[in-house]
Amino acid sequence: MTGCDLPSSGARRVALVTLGCARNEVDSEELAGRLADGGWTLVDEPADADAVVVNTCGFVDTAKQDSIDTLLAAADLKGAGGPRAVVAVGCLAERYGGQLAASLPEADAVLGFDHYADISRRLDDVLAGHGPAPHTPRDRRTLLPISPVDRAAARAAAPAAAAATATPAAPAAPDLPPGIAPASGPRPVRRRLAGGPVAPLKLASGCDRRCTFCAIPAFRGSFVSRPVDEVLGEAHWLAEQGVREIVLVSENSTSYGKDLGDVRLLEKLLPQVAAVPGVVRVRANYLQPAEMRPSLVEVIAATPGVAPYFDLSFQHASAALLRRMRRFGDVDAFLDLLRTVRLLAPEAGVRSNFIVGFPGETADELADLERFLIGARLDAAGFFAYSDEDGTEAAGLAGKVDADVAAQRLADMSSLAEALTAERAQERIGTVVEVLVESVHGGLAEGRAAHQAPEVDGTVGVCGAGLQVGDLVRARVRDAEGVDLVADLVDVVDAAVVRAAAS
Repeated sequence: MTGCDLPSSGARRVALVTLGCARNEVDSEELAGRLADGGWTLVDEPADADAVVVNTCGFVDTAKQDSIDTLLAAADLKGAGGPRAVVAVGCLAERYGGQLAASLPEADAVLGFDHYADISRRLDDVLAGHGPAPHTPRDRRTLLPISPVDRAAARAAAPAAAAATATPAAPAAPDLPPGIAPASGPRPVRRRLAGGPVAPLKLASGCDRRCTFCAIPAFRGSFVSRPVDEVLGEAHWLAEQGVREIVLVSENSTSYGKDLGDVRLLEKLLPQVAAVPGVVRVRANYLQPAEMRPSLVEVIAATPGVAPYFDLSFQHASAALLRRMRRFGDVDAFLDLLRTVRLLAPEAGVRSNFIVGFPGETADELADLERFLIGARLDAAGFFAYSDEDGTEAAGLAGKVDADVAAQRLADMSSLAEALTAERAQERIGTVVEVLVESVHGGLAEGRAAHQAPEVDGTVGVCGAGLQVGDLVRARVRDAEGVDLVADLVDVVDAAVVRAAAS
């Protein structure tokens, strides 16, 4: 195919398929904004597209396989009026580059983070048959100074070091297609893909922690915060798009501001985002227990408009095992943290993720985890069986746990957590919760209370007539089904704009 074979600018259609976490969702919306600004038409179905861009996840083995399966499924659509190109982007593409391209010839291109700023032209090149050669992966932590406070000046000199955050400014708002975020300082354009009253907003990219099991810092790079005015500008734009709840995401939200000279910047930012007109709730995800300052706990637990929700990355509870992970804490320290949280906000929501079967994990260490789970009263918990990740320190540790043993531990801990989180949901019967309505079917509205984050936690079904998507309502819980709640409408706290306009 030559450049002359390209469709006209108005006919270039692209479908974006997003896998993985909320950070990937933001990346996809930034790619969508750039593509729309470059003349591409966004379509929902891969079969209707000229190019399919799969934003992959490279976190654990199951996520990697899901990414590969999705790329293969898209490639199967090629021909007979389907897409002419399938392109891999995202974490798996960045992490493996040429290796992924060689093992997956069905993908027409593998693009890394450094290609994002010019994604429109890159896709044109792929359709023309001369896309960029796949990159050779590198440790992106080496692209910025070790000292966080030295990174702000270095960003201008090495913009590729933070491709997801330090990108060229968007054009002025009148020059952008409808629905694309206007520029508010030097930040990416963004176009919403999913709609709905809840949206993630990225605080930062990268991570400075050196957990022995995690490869993310190597391919996401060092921690780089977005400036406050940039974050607030995007929050205002999201509110103008009808977003009612903003979920602040990053690889490590508790580190926000350390490279901007203020380690307490997150607790200053949260009330400002909550004050954005139209926003009724803001929550912060991806919090590190070892970095939970008393001032931050208090802001999250007691600030109006900020969800008293603690997404704490415990990973385990045994002190000795956590040290092998290069993490900090133990059963008592973690339970003390949760007691502090609940003294300030008795109904606060708490969720976490845990790894079982880590190298050298003993029966006593597993018992520590069980003791913590019983005392923690978590609202939601996710479990993973340890698997070696390329390039991590843990991959070289001795004492590997047999796969069958790890699988059994995973089943046992997951079963225990399922029972305990169901008990926690039962404790909420009779209480009044504030629910943001996300869908309405007949006389039943469904949404999430402050203790429930989108997609990863439970939901609340609210019985009451006349509700609209985006309404913030109070409802009294009368039943629980696992972690899901059923509640009766008490009143509408803050009606959605569409409802107010209709009345």
